[in-house]
Amino acid sequence: MTRPRLVVSRPLPESVENRLAAAFDCAFARSPDDAGRLAERAETHRADGLVVCLNDPVTADLIARLPAGLKVIATYSVGFNHIDLEAARARGLTVIYTPEAVTEATADCAILLLLAACRQAHAFQLQMQAGEWRGWSGTGLLGGDPGGKRLGIVGMGRIGRAVAHRARAFGLDIHYFARHRLSAAQEAGATYHASLESLFRASHIVSLHTPTTAETRGMINRTSLSWLPDGAVLVNTARGDQVVDDDLIAALHSGKLAAAGLDVFAGEPDFDRRYLDLPNAFLLPHIGTSTIETRELMGEHLAGDLASVFAGQPPRWRIA
Repeated sequence: MTRPRLVVSRPLPESVENRLAAAFDCAFARSPDDAGRLAERAETHRADGLVVCLNDPVTADLIARLPAGLKVIATYSVGFNHIDLEAARARGLTVIYTPEAVTEATADCAILLLLAACRQAHAFQLQMQAGEWRGWSGTGLLGGDPGGKRLGIVGMGRIGRAVAHRARAFGLDIHYFARHRLSAAQEAGATYHASLESLFRASHIVSLHTPTTAETRGMINRTSLSWLPDGAVLVNTARGDQVVDDDLIAALHSGKLAAAGLDVFAGEPDFDRRYLDLPNAFLLPHIGTSTIETRELMGEHLAGDLASVFAGQPPRWRIA
């Protein structure tokens, strides 16, 4: 029996590639140029499906050049802004992703950023790297305790709720803004705000957990930052294009914000290098899902949904 044929855009963890290879006839990426030759590779391999990653633009032009027999595009990510969903729907393609697999690791990363920002970890790390540490001091640069402060969560989906669960252990009072209010059980005592402004005015720390949409793109800007109390902290593990870099950098320079913890940036892998000059900006290179267990689970979920599509069954995690 002929197995469904897949083209995979980039190298994946060995265990994930082995899982895919056990179920499908796979053409794996092996050269740096492979990601830019997806349509050509799909045609050569007579692909039934395409596996892509966050940094693979799946444009309308690319979709139009895919072979006629291709049925599914699977993205090895929770984000899907790199895929032209309208063009995929017009071609009758199924698009799947891995939202549930990334929840715990991304929530852990948000807490890592939150604690590092509150405790001014980057400034202290710079001190150590410069050889300027002169021993324990009762004065000088001090961070802040997160406990007892209000954490404003923007977007209360899987990851937002997982962050709230972790944050409660640090004594944070949870507030949130979302398109729809959660049930009492899901709120677990959190305070709902009907607007972003209301949430920001109440929050000492803000953590972003929303997809990029017309409404969320650039929502962290001079106006919204002005709603925060002086000395607030911003954490972003969502998407970099939700932040206006000029305005966030100005707020960090002025002291309007005490600190920021950032894992995502507009234009990745490029990012605004001015962040590097800010001792109160703790930066990570988009590592929210970068654990062995998470990447393997992403592969498991993707393989399972691909098998469902090729069997004519509805996939569990479908976008289009």
